[in-house]
Amino acid sequence: MANIKSQIKRIKQNERRRLRNRVVRGMSRAAVRNARVALESGNLETSQTAIQQAISALDKAAEKGVIHKNNAARRKSRLMRRLASVAAQK
Repeated sequence: MANIKSQIKRIKQNERRRLRNRVVRGMSRAAVRNARVALESGNLETSQTAIQQAISALDKAAEKGVIHKNNAARRKSRLMRRLASVAAQK
């Protein structure tokens, strides 16, 4: 445990931020997982709504600094590519 007052404060801040970031990261992961499941089901309408929710969650995570904006862009691109392939098969 830190002895310096500023370090004790920093530890508390880091813990609060870690918990806040965990929630945001978990929401984005769940949204991406739901989008992947919807894509695998093959239903185009369900897939589109699930991907919109995933994109929104990824944008929020990137905006809050939980994930890097390029990471969010890459994940969104991959989801959209999968959606395009599912749409092409129909």
